[in-house]
Amino acid sequence: MRKQLVVALLLLVAMLAACGSRPAVAPEPESEEAPVAEEEPMEMGPAGLPMVDPMAVTGEIIIAGSSTVYPLAERMAERFVDEGYDGSISISSIGSGAGFERFCVAGETDVSNASRPIKDSEVESCNAIERAPIELRVGTDALAIVVSGENDFLTDVSMEELAMIFSTAANWSDVNADWPSEPIQRFSPGTDSGTFDYFVEEVFDKNPEPILAASELQLSEDDNVLVQGVLGSSFAIGYFGYAFYQENADTLKVLSINGVEATADNVDNASYPLARPLFMYTTASIFHEKQQVADFLNFVLSYVNEEIVDVGYFPASATDMQTAIDGWKMAMQE
Repeated sequence: MRKQLVVALLLLVAMLAACGSRPAVAPEPESEEAPVAEEEPMEMGPAGLPMVDPMAVTGEIIIAGSSTVYPLAERMAERFVDEGYDGSISISSIGSGAGFERFCVAGETDVSNASRPIKDSEVESCNAIERAPIELRVGTDALAIVVSGENDFLTDVSMEELAMIFSTAANWSDVNADWPSEPIQRFSPGTDSGTFDYFVEEVFDKNPEPILAASELQLSEDDNVLVQGVLGSSFAIGYFGYAFYQENADTLKVLSINGVEATADNVDNASYPLARPLFMYTTASIFHEKQQVADFLNFVLSYVNEEIVDVGYFPASATDMQTAIDGWKMAMQE
């Protein structure tokens, strides 16, 4: 019995010694995650939007609308091409109303130029084809009231006189006895024009009937036709965007209104009675379907203030421009 107990104890000691002699197993090192590469910061343009390289942009861009915004859109498109864009930009000058028709009803354009805000009925048409319009303010126009440089009796008109000139007065002397007893020849943008809408809103309290009933009235969607009409007689008068006056300043005379001239300062401080905003409209869905449209409008917002004065218009306020920039950013995030 004692011998068996001794054997058992010896076996137990041997087993414990074997366990104690096993090498300690080192704990497995914790796995280290691969370092995440830091993204390089995106290069930003002068308006705080991502920098656009026109050379990297491809695809077609279709723009239509306001004849007033047309020269500004054309200038920006020319600069976009000059800096490397080799796609196609089509710009049609058909008036703000007709532009919204193509944008909101036909759905044929990517950008709608406008010299007035979009109407509620036009927004409804856009929504009906799943286009929620985004408004981008791109500048300010001072509506120019012009006569021929040969006109020797007009330098300034009041808003009340302007209403008579473009409605009930047959002769100049009907407005002011010191003016010639000669028929007033009137030249106005057509009824599809945002310029016409704006003029009617400001001069006739949104009622187009007085001007449409005026004698010796010629309507045209082509501002160059209006320029030539005014130049044809010293008794003619017309109105259109300031850029078209500036192009013809050597032969046309722009009138002050209520004694206030159309200058950058008077537009900024709102003392000039006929200053108005200029817009480009698009949608977030177009941005995502056609990156080139987002890139072009980014380019416009980034550099428009470098071009707009030379075109003949005035920069939008810093607040309005920032609202447009924020609108572009939100469209990209939708």
